[in-house]
Amino acid sequence: MNNAFKPLFAVLFAFMSTAHAADDALVARGAYLAKAGDCVACHSAPRGKPLAGGLPMMTPMGAIYTTNITPDPDTGIGRYTEEDFARALREGVAKDGHNLYPAMPYPSYAKINDEDMHALYAYFMHGVTPVRQVNREPGFKWPLTMRWPLKLWNAVFLDKGIYRSKAGQDVAWNRGAYLIQGLGHCGSCHTPRGIAFQEKGLDESSSAYLTGGVLDNWFASNLTGEHNTGLGRWSEQDVATFLKTGANAHASAFGSMTSVINNSTQELSDADIGAMARYLKSLPASGGNGGAPYSYDPKATRVSLTRPAASDSGARVYTAYCMHCHGVDGHGFAPMLAPLAGNPNVLEKDPSSLINVTLNGTEDIVLHGVPAPYPMPRYAPVLNDQQIADVLTFVRGAWNNNTPAVRPEDVAKMRKATQAAR
Repeated sequence: MNNAFKPLFAVLFAFMSTAHAADDALVARGAYLAKAGDCVACHSAPRGKPLAGGLPMMTPMGAIYTTNITPDPDTGIGRYTEEDFARALREGVAKDGHNLYPAMPYPSYAKINDEDMHALYAYFMHGVTPVRQVNREPGFKWPLTMRWPLKLWNAVFLDKGIYRSKAGQDVAWNRGAYLIQGLGHCGSCHTPRGIAFQEKGLDESSSAYLTGGVLDNWFASNLTGEHNTGLGRWSEQDVATFLKTGANAHASAFGSMTSVINNSTQELSDADIGAMARYLKSLPASGGNGGAPYSYDPKATRVSLTRPAASDSGARVYTAYCMHCHGVDGHGFAPMLAPLAGNPNVLEKDPSSLINVTLNGTEDIVLHGVPAPYPMPRYAPVLNDQQIADVLTFVRGAWNNNTPAVRPEDVAKMRKATQAAR
């Protein structure tokens, strides 16, 4: 090589290396944001390939199946331009123009800013392995499959516009609000929905926002400052610990939240987790069970568990199946084994989650590849509907929980619904 050209080649090589490093950094940033959005949880079927879709999601109309979002050009999003990609995330409109069902949390993703959208696109196009897997049609028939009514739904309920920092709040609060409201799409599960399946609030300006909601046979808990069923008794550190590990002194993750911990929040930076905790703890109390502020009272419970009466079916079931993990005093052995005394999920008026977790147990929380010990076992094959109703009624009445009884017909309904979904 002519020595005269060596400096030029050195400059070109340095430029190409820098550009390549910049591209890698952008893809890595997009991968982090995809974790914040927990994309893999919804777009991966059990034992399926990551992001190839096929996970069934129950809606009031029936089951729909998540789509392939790998960069396969024929069955995935490989032919999407960045504009197509952004429109799908922010407006719920696919490349071919058809509207997506709002089970896809595009009302939340509408808040994603342009810089993050660019990084997400780079990741999905260059950081994800293409998978050829055809998307499944919804599990319901025409006319329910018509998509044009979703255009009207968007016109009424979709609030377009990226997140704008709130004046009077600091950087951490705004970062937490951006993650909770946008990529984290916490409201998709934790906000009640109206008759048209719309979230009743999209940010803290609504008193319904994050007050809890029923979705896919679980009750996603209240995340406001409500004392009994919300985060009123939690510190910011309690919230951060829960998001990082799935458990703290007050409660443990179950249901869909297990997937959030496993695939999303444990991977986020301490700064982002702290910002999310900061925002959540700023929310005023709303919703709840209407009861007096909870305070622990062990009276009578210890005696009845030591020698439960033959007529007290709930106490006898608790003694046989629950006491060794959750304790004679209801305090459990947190964070390994959840307390039941004062647990926000126990105090919730809607017992859906308690019934579901008792019937079907929990998936393992897996932290950095290591499954957490002592997952909740599945009691559907062991206890009948009356026994489960009795033990949950006992738990909801013990230790000053003072929450309404559970009916066996509610257990039977949940058993049927969840067996159909298995």
